Amino acid sequence: MKDNSAKYFLCCILQSRIIKRQPIKNMMILSLSLAEKTGIVAFIAAVVLLSLGTWLYVIPLICFVLSCLIAPFIPQFGFFLPITSRSATSANKTVSLSFDDGPDPKSTPYILKLLDDYNIKATFFVVGSKAKQNQDLIRLIRNNGHSIGNHTYSHDSFLMLKGTSKLAHEIQKTQEILQQQGIIPIAFRPPVGITSPRLKNVLRDYGLFLVNFSHRSADMGNRFVHGLAERILKRIKPGAIIVLHDTCPKNPNELNNWLTEIEHLIIGIERKGLTIVPLEALIDKPVMRETEKR
Repeated sequence: MKDNSAKYFLCCILQSRIIKRQPIKNMMILSLSLAEKTGIVAFIAAVVLLSLGTWLYVIPLICFVLSCLIAPFIPQFGFFLPITSRSATSANKTVSLSFDDGPDPKSTPYILKLLDDYNIKATFFVVGSKAKQNQDLIRLIRNNGHSIGNHTYSHDSFLMLKGTSKLAHEIQKTQEILQQQGIIPIAFRPPVGITSPRLKNVLRDYGLFLVNFSHRSADMGNRFVHGLAERILKRIKPGAIIVLHDTCPKNPNELNNWLTEIEHLIIGIERKGLTIVPLEALIDKPVMRETEKR
């Protein structure tokens, strides 16, 4: 009797949670994510093992739950939704630079000047609240030929643990602020690169795709700028998307050191025979649109 109840319970979960049809816009069938496919396999395996009268049926379920807990913290792992974290091919010896968490009047003008000196175009994943306060910097970023992505409104590191409505609000508000400035981001990067099962549908609703990164500098938001260039250069490979931060170091006296590290990074990349290209060129896909001519 106990086994039959367990079987019924697992079958109900399989039917209601995994293969339940959700309303689909324009009657289009959405492809299942890796998480959904894994969940289906895990529950089927559990049902089969349970039918054999063995306690081993819990193993695939535990593995699935562990995968769901670990996957959000792996920026390159598209478990819940597709993630772009590098070029699809490494044949071309190119990489891209991206800057998160700005704009910041204490750092943005300086990094823009440095990038301009080396004729490099980057992508700035901006925070909506900062973009609202620093519209002149958004214009400066665009006037210098760089692209802009959505990095949520408040940069809440725990956003992915919150509900769908909060997640949608953070993304929508940033889209609206940037659209008022003639920019419609297509690329989105979550705070700290963390994902969640709810993100897929929200991004779809706003016409966004997720761009994370393959190389980070472990600078903790420019708290630790010393050795930044070396940490990246020793691991960099063709096709990399590098994440940096457009914020003033916590110690303002470190600003010049930070700029020097970025310059060493640029020079080091070139010495490795790699070329820094815009993100849209690296992934062969636009990351934003403009509603008005500059």
